[in-house]
Amino acid sequence: MSASVISPLETAIVPLDPAIQHAINTQIDALMACLPNPKTLSAQERRDIIARYTAILEGNFIYWMTATLIAVQAEDAKPILLENLNDEVRGAHPAMLRRFAIAAHAFPTDTDFLAVTDGVTRIRLFLARLSATQTLAMMAFFEGFIQKYMTPFAEIAALQGSSEMEYTSVHDVCDIGHTDGLFRALAAEMAVNPPAPGIDLYEGVALLRDLTAQAIIPQPAS
Repeated sequence: MSASVISPLETAIVPLDPAIQHAINTQIDALMACLPNPKTLSAQERRDIIARYTAILEGNFIYWMTATLIAVQAEDAKPILLENLNDEVRGAHPAMLRRFAIAAHAFPTDTDFLAVTDGVTRIRLFLARLSATQTLAMMAFFEGFIQKYMTPFAEIAALQGSSEMEYTSVHDVCDIGHTDGLFRALAAEMAVNPPAPGIDLYEGVALLRDLTAQAIIPQPAS
């Protein structure tokens, strides 16, 4: 009689520890709670939010997701990440974001890129460690945040006189599935490649939360 053998890197996806998903969702909700009312923002503040968000995401999001794919060991996680990347590339999501920024008169300048460069660099160095569970937690946080942020983001663009809303309309829908997929990928990775003792699972979440807040929450003049 033969028995099927499951590779140590292959496992049926088990549910993610609810405490982990709750912790990530709590970070999303906390960031959302800090957002200003778009109607209270000046035209310059609205422009800066769109420009700096674009400076962070347009050239980095696919890179971040690719780094996540490289890092994972769980075979069940890889198709989830490939599907996400397929959506991003085939749908030309960076081009959507660029059109969104241009239509809102908020295409990033060198000043915008320099304003976020330190935070972007910290995330690149974090991703270079190829810590799969930490990276999956970071991306689950960000996909979940983006989905919730699309409504106020679209309102900011509309107040700038834009009617180009493909980017926000698409991500308001597709990122629900992407977030769920990333939580499932995290569960699969945790089963075969859990973080070592003492590793902060939410280190990347904190880095990306802080960078996002820097871009989308106006800071008082010093």
